[in-house]
Amino acid sequence: MKIACWSGPRNISTALMYAFSNRADCGAVDEPFYAAYLERTGKDHPMRPEILASQPRDPEAVVAALCGSNPAELPHVYHKHMAQHMLPGLWGDWVAEMVHVILIRHPARVVSSFRKGYAEAGLEDVGFVQLAEIYDNLTARGLDPVIVEGSDVRADPEGMLRALCDRIGLAWDPAMLEWPAGPKDVDGVWAPVWYGAVHQSTGFAGPEGELPDLDGVAREMAEAAMPHYEKLRTRKLVV
Repeated sequence: MKIACWSGPRNISTALMYAFSNRADCGAVDEPFYAAYLERTGKDHPMRPEILASQPRDPEAVVAALCGSNPAELPHVYHKHMAQHMLPGLWGDWVAEMVHVILIRHPARVVSSFRKGYAEAGLEDVGFVQLAEIYDNLTARGLDPVIVEGSDVRADPEGMLRALCDRIGLAWDPAMLEWPAGPKDVDGVWAPVWYGAVHQSTGFAGPEGELPDLDGVAREMAEAAMPHYEKLRTRKLVV
């Protein structure tokens, strides 16, 4: 099984990748379109040269790899995707080879967290417009993506992950609830910039607190993202 998980930044996408890759039967691929995205957009993200050197920049080469054999020939593989990396023209019949998960988080939390590491971020960088487009694209192809809210997983990791596994037809494995601290072999080269907190973890963090207070550009971004978030939230997996 190939599991394509689509997320915006600053969600539990890396922790979820660790949960799946901690299974004995599942490999993982970290943001495979990142280099292609940077090449096509020219965006100056942290560690841009290292990212461009670490991955194929040709989207067709990325798709070929994703549709090929799973890492280490394991039965399953988890593809961690950032929604904003899916630029126009990248969609194709290849998506029908995967089961799809869409991971969401409240816009205020995403914007507050992401702008701490990338102050120039705009609405197009936080993924909400793209996540809604991904949902529409997948459903138009007759696919049935599972929508999961990160805060729900943090509040009830076992309940939500069991339900997710059940929806995608994957046997439950309690190894998904705990992993070793520190960097992982599956990490992208950009991990030193973004994965500091999750590298200290051995499982999912507890429930989230109050929403952050935003002002100025950050508040405008979060407000613009809300309709896209609400569209997906009303369709999310509930235990």
